[in-house]
Amino acid sequence: MRLGLMLLALGWVLALGGGWAAHLVQTSGGTEVRDVRFPASDGARLSGLLYLPADASAEDPAPAVLLSHGYINTREMQSAFAIELARRGFVVLAMDMSGHGYSQGTVGANAFGGPAAFAYLQGLPMVDRANIGMAGHSLGGAPILFAAKANPDGYRSMVLVGSTPGIFGAPEGEGRAFPRNLAVVFGQYDEFPDLMWQVPTGGDIVNAPRLKALFAAEAPVEPGRIYGEIAAGDARWLQVPPITHPWEHFSGSGVGATVDWLQQTLEGEARPLPADNQIWFWKELGTGAGLVGAVLLMLGTFQVLSRLTGLPDAQPRGQARDRRWWIALVLTAAVPALTYFPFMALGQLFAAGPLFPQQVTNQLLAWALMNGLITLVLALVLRGPAPRFQHRWLAAPLIAAASVGMAYGAALACDALFKTDFRLWVLALKPLDGRQLAYALAYAGPWILFFLVSQRAVAARLSLKGQGAGAEMAAWAVALSLGFVVLLILEYGALFLTGRLLTPAEPLNTIIAIQFAPLLALIGLIGAFAYRRSNSYVPGAVICGQFITWYIVGGTATHWAPGA
Repeated sequence: MRLGLMLLALGWVLALGGGWAAHLVQTSGGTEVRDVRFPASDGARLSGLLYLPADASAEDPAPAVLLSHGYINTREMQSAFAIELARRGFVVLAMDMSGHGYSQGTVGANAFGGPAAFAYLQGLPMVDRANIGMAGHSLGGAPILFAAKANPDGYRSMVLVGSTPGIFGAPEGEGRAFPRNLAVVFGQYDEFPDLMWQVPTGGDIVNAPRLKALFAAEAPVEPGRIYGEIAAGDARWLQVPPITHPWEHFSGSGVGATVDWLQQTLEGEARPLPADNQIWFWKELGTGAGLVGAVLLMLGTFQVLSRLTGLPDAQPRGQARDRRWWIALVLTAAVPALTYFPFMALGQLFAAGPLFPQQVTNQLLAWALMNGLITLVLALVLRGPAPRFQHRWLAAPLIAAASVGMAYGAALACDALFKTDFRLWVLALKPLDGRQLAYALAYAGPWILFFLVSQRAVAARLSLKGQGAGAEMAAWAVALSLGFVVLLILEYGALFLTGRLLTPAEPLNTIIAIQFAPLLALIGLIGAFAYRRSNSYVPGAVICGQFITWYIVGGTATHWAPGA
């Protein structure tokens, strides 16, 4: 009981303390952060976070910037740009693209939501309509390009961060005539050089024919040189920092280059600062602490309730780390990573529909369920001492649901008090809206089913009699995450050595895999903790199934909606 209370206390301290610290950073200089909604042309409700500097008013309007995140991300992913621009005096709207975050519709609907978001920002009384800029990362280039085409004289400059004109049907570039005053920030190690600029590596963008046409340049484009004239609206500027695609919106160089160009091309910010004067990473530390706190709240709640209801401690049968144990660990680590790319491809056949409307979630679920089948087959081959589980089929799942509910309550509290969530780079937990909660009800069952199979296998094969709690939790974490750690080392080792991924045809799935190394380690820790305190794999499976459902549904995109 004492351990559970300590975990609960520490979890709340980290969750609320981290949220408060993140709030202080994102409101630096008196900035106010508002959760806003605005309509699209078809009536769909779109979402954004509005950053209002203290000195922006109808009497003294400020320059403004529209920000858009990339595919299967949300508005919060642009907080680094938003914080740095707002503390310099820019009004900032970080939008959720259509079908992402809290924005209704499907991916690509209403021109990705760009024109509606621009119209909302432009109509704010504290915005200087003559000084509006835009910046979009990756697929986020599409909404701002559509907004620019719809408002050719309504904006002054644009930054495409890891993006390109014409992306997924967005307007194409027209030499130096469109877009106006364009900066391109593209990582030297970006994973999408083929898709974005039809070159083999990010560093080769300087030779890309499409880029040369945009810059009206015959020779390789020179990073850092301004082509054209800002006053004439035909300026062009390239930066190629030594970063990857996910780092372009999570690095000093990516953020600094974007802020630099917007400060050069827009006028009237109240507090101009050097581009390298940045504080956004302190906000990430705060929300990262909150993410740790959310996990501790789940563990603490489970510990307290399991003791109060008398759940038994685990009774493993295994005696030693023998050859069978090591084979089980290697297979547990290797099989999910080895099947990841092919099963994600097969998962495309699991098309988005009324019950399961998120295509990427469907692919991940297909990968998981097919791995569950493999686990069942391996369990028949790797026979060993029969485990002794004691299932409390009513109490254990209820306790597990209450454990996730405690973390969810903390997320609601941070959102209400501080306008922050739990996140660190690509990992994020945030409250779900009503639409997403309905999706989660459908997805939770299959995910729990997968974890019932996988965690039973891990408990049966890797738990040893007399093994300490720390050693057991470490073993589960390593077994579940090691395969993806090795996969990412191979992929990014090749990228940093050659400029190309080991599997250059899989850039999106490789980026998605980044989050699976820490996520699967967390699932291993949670599963082992719950098993040791219940002698059952059931509560751990319920916790992990609900946790993953919450995580994925809240962070990915909707691809089906009635009438879409």
